[in-house]
Amino acid sequence: MSQPLLLNLRNLSCGFNDHRVVQNLNLHLNAGDIGCLLGPSGCGKTTTLRAIAGFEPVLEGEIQLADQVISKAGFTLAPEKRRIGMVFQDYALFPHLSVAENVGFGIRKQANCERITQELLELVKLGHLGKRYPHELSGGQQQRVALARALATEPQLLLLDEPFSNLDGELRRRLSHEVRDILKARGTSAILVTHDQEEAFAVSDHVGVFNHGRLEQWDTPFNLYHEPLTPFVASFIGQGYFIRGQLLSADSVQTELGLIRGNRAYTWPVGSAVDVLLRPDDIVYAPDSPQKAQIVGKTFLGAATLYRLQLPTGSQLESIFPSHADHLPGEQVGIRVAADHLVMFPAPGSIAAQVNLGESGVRRYSSDD
Repeated sequence: MSQPLLLNLRNLSCGFNDHRVVQNLNLHLNAGDIGCLLGPSGCGKTTTLRAIAGFEPVLEGEIQLADQVISKAGFTLAPEKRRIGMVFQDYALFPHLSVAENVGFGIRKQANCERITQELLELVKLGHLGKRYPHELSGGQQQRVALARALATEPQLLLLDEPFSNLDGELRRRLSHEVRDILKARGTSAILVTHDQEEAFAVSDHVGVFNHGRLEQWDTPFNLYHEPLTPFVASFIGQGYFIRGQLLSADSVQTELGLIRGNRAYTWPVGSAVDVLLRPDDIVYAPDSPQKAQIVGKTFLGAATLYRLQLPTGSQLESIFPSHADHLPGEQVGIRVAADHLVMFPAPGSIAAQVNLGESGVRRYSSDD
């Protein structure tokens, strides 16, 4: 059974001085879900988060929270009147207050403040540190305090602005999983902003990929990786390269790596020039294969090695080989394609690019259909 709709952004445009940082944005988040706004610097994800929080005005469209319009052109409900919590990038803890006092600050006038504070400290695994001060904690512990403080007021929606950016790699990975577990345990809906894909995928149920102020796709991490709807999403999410091909039928394409047949049908005209997305896991190490590629770079990953390969035409690919298959740059190695998903897009100037069938040319059904 699906959860009720909590957050709804409809035809949203926002920015400053009539400069539209975000344009025609539509997305929704169900109660209990965790969403993420992902994209490169300057793409509009933080502006969107600030508009949801009430810190940025809306130029067009509207923002609804639990069926209440909280922002639209000419109207912005004050941030303190929205049941929205915020976890800032720099944590914004009060240095003169103890950990427990920080967590309970927003509910300090409630009779059960002490009990709720202790419960939240136990939830974030800091129950024994309530009397310490922020400067006596590590970065990860400070982040947990900021999260507990935001949860104390029981917000309808929690916003997290690059919450792990000040932490080192291993701590970021561990804490991102912990934060997801905490939010799910509380049933708290949240929106996270980040430019880190691993972080986005670890925490979120749905991820929105932004590009130059526009939302290119709002989808599950699985679909973003395996079924990207635009070339930008395909190249931004995960690792991958495009090679040129010619569409032979609805589900097959001829490339310099041979005939590739996939599990989906495309509606472009047969003969169209297309760009085929191939990820490292699509290119398999095959020493006896007649198809050869030259190694132009390698990265040792421990259990495997990531090789950058160049085909005779000059096109480049990446492939993950078993760790024991050790080769040097300049060597020729055998490869084969093992890709059944067949993600491709019209090549610029091709027949397919001129047909008004959208970016992908393939009908994909979402959970909302």
